Amino acid sequence: MSERPPDPPTGPRQGGTYDAPDLAEPDLPRTAKVRTKALRTGWTTGTCASAAARAAALCLVTGEPVRDVDVALPSGNRVSFAVEGCELLADGRAEAVVVKDAGDDPDVTDKAHLTATVGWAPEPGFDLRGGAGVGTVTKAGLGLDVGGPAINSVPRAMITAAVSEVIDPTQTGVVVVISVPEGERMARRTTNARLGIVGGISILGTTGIVRPFSTASWRASVEQAVRVMGAQGEDTVVLCTGARTEKAATGLLPDLPEVCFVEVGDFTGHALRTAVEVGVGHCVFVGMAGKLTKLASGVLMTHYTRSRVDIGQLGDVTRVGAAHLPDVQALAAAVDAANTGRHAYELWEQAGVLAEAGDELCRRVQEVLERFTAGQVAVDVAMVDFAGQRCVAATRSGWAA
Repeated sequence: MSERPPDPPTGPRQGGTYDAPDLAEPDLPRTAKVRTKALRTGWTTGTCASAAARAAALCLVTGEPVRDVDVALPSGNRVSFAVEGCELLADGRAEAVVVKDAGDDPDVTDKAHLTATVGWAPEPGFDLRGGAGVGTVTKAGLGLDVGGPAINSVPRAMITAAVSEVIDPTQTGVVVVISVPEGERMARRTTNARLGIVGGISILGTTGIVRPFSTASWRASVEQAVRVMGAQGEDTVVLCTGARTEKAATGLLPDLPEVCFVEVGDFTGHALRTAVEVGVGHCVFVGMAGKLTKLASGVLMTHYTRSRVDIGQLGDVTRVGAAHLPDVQALAAAVDAANTGRHAYELWEQAGVLAEAGDELCRRVQEVLERFTAGQVAVDVAMVDFAGQRCVAATRSGWAA
């Protein structure tokens, strides 16, 4: 690869009560050896799939195998990949393989062979399909069409862009099939089946880069970022779960300096403990529905391998937040049966009570986080949409759009 991705960063009340849950935040093993070198970042399945797709498209157009290929990340930066295999098939299509390198992240798809098969279509247009080893969506709530391949929006856009650099789909029809040998076996070690993704893995990614955040090193970087902020005399720390929520947070709080915004990942509890230690008096937590539901349940380590979204919590949130609806019990029952936090969010939105239910969820998270700090940090909470473009609910009036 011609370019490495950046290393993980090292710095930069409403009324009502309820029975707050016990707080849980599993500690990482204290016997783990301290690393002397930075952990390696890696590439998402989406990035690798886009590289394989571009290589196959080039092979289809030129008739020649491709040995290396470059693609654009969502940031606009381009990165190069070695192509494991590339050939013209007997049926006239072309196929290419890129092997995923997840860096030092404990990723079940590390070393997966992301395979793209590209062929011509009779009519102009771009047709993206899932092949063997790519899961099929069977339940609502994932932001994907039921019955379609489990290829998320950012990887879809990356694959489309990579192929469109070679073949203009407005002029010539093209069919792209993404497959992952052994993908169905890999999926058994994920939560896909519970979410209604069957037959294989999901093609994921929002930045194109895998950062090894599920480690003591990432936890330490979060703590250090809070300490740096406190050392500069700032009294408000803004905890964001990722790049999209950070973008939304900066829109809510444009006057705060950049050092106040910390991508906390899944280490909310560690960030709050550090805030108490350094005397930070105010925290703003900005997240999406799934993470907020875990926090409201008292789970402060929110990585998907350590915790699950408590959908039952959202049913109760619905009963309180949407109590004015004559059919609130029916809506709450539907939310109780929801597949994911996102599905519950969509049900609230369809019923016209996203703001009310979202406000109640934010209030519960506020109560949990303030309790966690023994009242030493005042907390505000904001919930943003799944694109990270607008605030839809909050504990502070005037924030929600």
